[in-house]
Amino acid sequence: MIGLMQHHPLLISSLIDHAAKVHQGAEIVSHMPGAPAHRCSYVDVARRARQLAQAVKALGIREGDRVGTMAWNGYRHLELFFGVSGMGAVLHTVNPRLFPEQIAYIVNHAENQVLFFDVGFAPLVAMLAKQLNSVRHFVAMTDREHMPDEAIPNLLCYEDLVGAQDGTLEWPVLDERSASSLCYTSGTTGNPKGVLYTHRSTLLHASLACMTDGMAMSARDMLFMASPMFHVNAWGMPYACALSGASMVLPGSGLDGASIYAAMKTERVTVALGVPTVWMGLQQHVATQGLKPREDLCIERVLIGGAAAPRAVVETFANEFGTRVLHAWGMTETSPLATLANPLRKHRDLTTEQYVTLQAKQGRVPYGVQIKLVDDHGKELPHDGQAVGHLLVRGHWIASGYFRAEGGAILDEEGWFDTGDIATIDADGYMQITDRAKDLIKSGGEWISSIALENAAVGHPCVAEAAVIAIAHDKWQERPLMLVMRRPGKDVSKEELLGFLADKVASWWLPDDVLFVEELPHTATGKLQKMKLRQMYGGHRPSSG
Repeated sequence: MIGLMQHHPLLISSLIDHAAKVHQGAEIVSHMPGAPAHRCSYVDVARRARQLAQAVKALGIREGDRVGTMAWNGYRHLELFFGVSGMGAVLHTVNPRLFPEQIAYIVNHAENQVLFFDVGFAPLVAMLAKQLNSVRHFVAMTDREHMPDEAIPNLLCYEDLVGAQDGTLEWPVLDERSASSLCYTSGTTGNPKGVLYTHRSTLLHASLACMTDGMAMSARDMLFMASPMFHVNAWGMPYACALSGASMVLPGSGLDGASIYAAMKTERVTVALGVPTVWMGLQQHVATQGLKPREDLCIERVLIGGAAAPRAVVETFANEFGTRVLHAWGMTETSPLATLANPLRKHRDLTTEQYVTLQAKQGRVPYGVQIKLVDDHGKELPHDGQAVGHLLVRGHWIASGYFRAEGGAILDEEGWFDTGDIATIDADGYMQITDRAKDLIKSGGEWISSIALENAAVGHPCVAEAAVIAIAHDKWQERPLMLVMRRPGKDVSKEELLGFLADKVASWWLPDDVLFVEELPHTATGKLQKMKLRQMYGGHRPSSG
């Protein structure tokens, strides 16, 4: 028997319509370089998103076509989030921090028809334009007065496009399983892979963020969105804010400590999210300037993800800011929120020290996500806080495959996705990452591929073999250390090797140090013994600090 309840598809367009009707008093504050703060409402965003959708359609974009963006957090980017997906196209947020060759690869792989970009990225776009085979139009996200000078083919002006439309478009009624947005992984094991989200998965993920045991987002909040909108759609926060009616600060590229503090103070920010590096910069600014955040700010909670939250960061927020840190874990394939370290009823009387210890864990799953541990043979392991195994996940907003079937089947026969992480889960359901199965290095919330660095180094005529491991770093959490065996009779210096690598990998991938060794340990099958290398060199610190 089928129930007698109404059925309406879960669509991203319904979020912005809801926000415009119910949360008209909420404010979106955008900080752009060299300009005063731009302020608008959800009413404005909804109207301009419709105009934007009309403009995109006028450019020939149809349902299912991919539309790329290369932009910081700002109101125009927010309009694209709702306008592109709302009209049935697929929003593809491109990470401009990737190596140019990777950017060209993912734009071509996605077959973006149009690429919207902030004017600050105009030199990069101009350099790549001839390689972007599918892009028919490039749109500078500015007004006519501030159009870039770079020679970019088929260049259009965002404000001209939007201003030419009347905003009368009616959102199409789509299948909620339709693709809404596309984000690519960082390409740490080969080329980046596309994760294709649906309207349904996006709305369910946004609902999680608004749950009390999610991020507890509400119409009472002012969110500081330090996570870039090209990082898994700013962790889904544009959608969660529209759902809940939360106001938001979109900081553009201004993520230095001084800019963050000023914005938090002026806009009375109550909640913020970002990677640890951002918050370390904020805390350093507070310390060096002798500021008093308990008096100046009203921030209640900070969500930290992308990398493990250092204990010192959690303690500083608690003791000096009077702010609660919420540790979370996820990945591109999980939309990304999959676990959050919210306390239980049994934790209500925790001391600050005990709460900080709790936040060392990545947290518990909300409704909609399941996790488990298995050993190397696929046998499920107990959740006792002691057993260590491969972390598997499945749920309503977890990827079932990669775009264009790259990488083949990624789920086992029961629908579980192997995250590549090694973890424990305790009796209360708190998960804690203990290692990464593929020896990736996470620096400031971004992945660095040890394999890619090793392969690049071996391209030097004097290098016989190279191994890269992670070493701890006070600011970036982890940085790469390269261990090199020279070819017999050959010589190469650290400086020469780093110079050789400079045009082969992104600048922030370059190792912090290079050590030359007589031999590297291998397994019986010829694989490098990374665990042994970590034991031998994991405590190394570069002489430069």
